[in-house]
Amino acid sequence: MPARDYYHDVVKAAMQKDGWTITHDPYRIKLARSKNLFVDLGAERLIAAEKGLEKIAVEVKSFRSASEIKDLEEALGQFILYERLLTRYEPDRKLYLAIPEQVRQSVFEEEAGQVLLDDGLLRLLTFEPTQEVVIQWIL
Repeated sequence: MPARDYYHDVVKAAMQKDGWTITHDPYRIKLARSKNLFVDLGAERLIAAEKGLEKIAVEVKSFRSASEIKDLEEALGQFILYERLLTRYEPDRKLYLAIPEQVRQSVFEEEAGQVLLDDGLLRLLTFEPTQEVVIQWIL
């Protein structure tokens, strides 16, 4: 099992408050030859009776190192890899990157992060760590 991110339990609690049912902790992507990758959380919630379930996977990142750009590079690489695999093996499950709201403000309001959002390369879930609540979903 992979190590949990610093904010893993915070994001899990925030998602549950936001109406999500955590179905996997962690969510396993099974690859050929018995190899596995693990996304931090798998979740679902009822959208409407006629639409069925909305399924997501959430990769939690704290951005706690000395370099936010290095954290961004690593998070982006992991996000792209997991998203491509989910698209292939479970196309109805969408991947989100969970980050503290403060990180969104400091990283994704700057040019490097904004380009990723503008070009649709990332989907974000932002949260407030001390209150354990989801702040916003950015598609």
